[in-house]
Amino acid sequence: MTPIKNPGTAVALASLAMAMATLIAGCASVAPPTEQLAVSKAALNSATSAGGNEYAPISLRSAVLKMDAAERAMTQQEYLQARQLAEQAQVDAQLAAATARAAKAQKAASELQESNRVLREEIDRKAQ
Repeated sequence: MTPIKNPGTAVALASLAMAMATLIAGCASVAPPTEQLAVSKAALNSATSAGGNEYAPISLRSAVLKMDAAERAMTQQEYLQARQLAEQAQVDAQLAAATARAAKAQKAASELQESNRVLREEIDRKAQ
């Protein structure tokens, strides 16, 4: 191996090698978040089927927008941003689903209370 006569060249080559190693390591460390996107899409479907459009439209809309942004980030190979957006979309979708289920349960409870009230009135009327 021949010695490098110009020390500046050695420093430049070492810097270049370190920069390339850092670039390669950076690219390799963030894998495409395909599993997270699938989980987030499932959460969106669950929120929609739970009645998110009717009972939690703001949370559901936020989830949809974040999911769209996550998919755009995936196509641009911005995997870290895609993962973060997909996670946020999942949380928003879960909030929408929980809100919708709670609203449905409240509605069912109110209807049951009304039915009980009507039955009590009828029982009282017949007892008189």
